This record gives sequence, structure tokens and C-alpha cells, in this order.
Amino acid sequence: MREDEFFCGLTAARMWRIPLPDEFRRSEGVHVGRMSPNRASRARGVRGREFSDTGIRVERRYGLRVTDAASTWCHLAGVLSHDDLVAAGDHLILVPKKVQPGEVRPYATIEQLTDRVRSYSGRHARSARRALLDIRQGAESRPETILRLHMMRAGLPEPELNVDIFSASGAFLGRADSLFRGFRVIAEYDGEQHRTDSVQYNKDMLRIEGFVRNKWTPIRVRKGQLFGDPAAAVARVEGALRDAGWRP
Repeated sequence: MREDEFFCGLTAARMWRIPLPDEFRRSEGVHVGRMSPNRASRARGVRGREFSDTGIRVERRYGLRVTDAASTWCHLAGVLSHDDLVAAGDHLILVPKKVQPGEVRPYATIEQLTDRVRSYSGRHARSARRALLDIRQGAESRPETILRLHMMRAGLPEPELNVDIFSASGAFLGRADSLFRGFRVIAEYDGEQHRTDSVQYNKDMLRIEGFVRNKWTPIRVRKGQLFGDPAAAVARVEGALRDAGWRP
């Protein structure tokens, strides 16, 4: 790479650990940018791009030059669906309960994303502005975000995200993905690791049992239903809310 080149697009997204809908394939190539008037690189396996966007900042990730997190998110507006763009934004602004060694979180604040979108004039700026309205603090995974968006579109009340739950005596019961506090309903995404990792599975089983004993109603949504029949997943959550007295 030349000294003025930097990773951008999907490559930058992967370097920022953004959860993308597809795993990396060689056909995706490596996305490399340069600022105009310099010409984009042309090489086998390289997808070159020229930028005239003066809002781009180039930062270091793993010692390599990459577009800043907020600019990377804006550039994804042309390649991701609305829900995946929101999930990407949720990931960037997340202040995690536990930070991985060597990482500084959040990668961007909601204020930084907002300011960047205001100055962004790319072809898909409108998509970025729409997605910005649905970004929330607290979502810890792409499926959690997608489940929340399906529930919101169905007219369910907006849940609190990743909330610590305690018993009446103050004992910690666990963290709820999506909490409808007033109705004591919890919506949980049950990922594959919860089934294949026996240690994690046992922890989750005890956590769910604790919720139930303390009069919470957990609704667990598996991957196949969320991505195969999301309406059915939402209907299960809605049924629990209605049983608890919620009405649209």
C-alpha cells in the first residue's frame, strides 16, 4: 500500500469488528481507498475507491490505516440493509459491560455518528439518516438488534436493552437482552453458542430458571425463527405482553 492509502468499506468494517450479515469470502476482496485527485489502486483482489469526502479521518487499527468508525458506518449505507446498518451503529456506540483487552470502546459515540451523518453527502446519505434514528445504546449483538427492530415495527413497546435483573432480596439474577419492565417480560435471542457450549448452556439455563422463579416471563427466540419467521417470534413476545396486560 502507498503511504496515502487506507482500508475502507467492508474491509474497514471488519477491522472495526462490525457484525456483517456474511462471512468473509475471497470474492469480497480488500477495499482500499485514496483521497481524490489521487487514483484508486487497481490490482487483483483489490477494490480501489477514490474519496472526495473531506470528513474522512484515517486512524490506526492493528497498526494499519483505516477510515474512522463513523465514516466507515456512513459508507456501509450503500451496501447494508436498514436493519444491518442499525446493528452496525449499535455495535460502534456500545459501551460493553466487559471490554476486551487492547480495545477502546465505544468506537464512536452517537454524537459522533450524528455529526458525521450531517456532513455526509454520499449517494446513500438518506439511508444513513434513517438508520441513525433507530440506533440504541446497549445492544450486544446483531441478532439482538434485529429482534428489537422487528418488535418495534410490529408496534410493541420499546424495550430496555441488556439490563441487570435482581431478585426482591437483591440477588443478581442475570442480564436481560430486551426488557419490558412494566410487564415483567424478557425477550432473549438464543444463539447457537448457547446450545453448543455446555458451560454457557448451563449458565443460561440457571439464569432463565432464576427469572421464572422471580415472576419474570422470558421468551427465548432461536436463530431459525428470527431469520426464518420473525413474525412468529414477535407474536410470541406480543402474546406474553398481552397476558401481562399490555394493549396497543
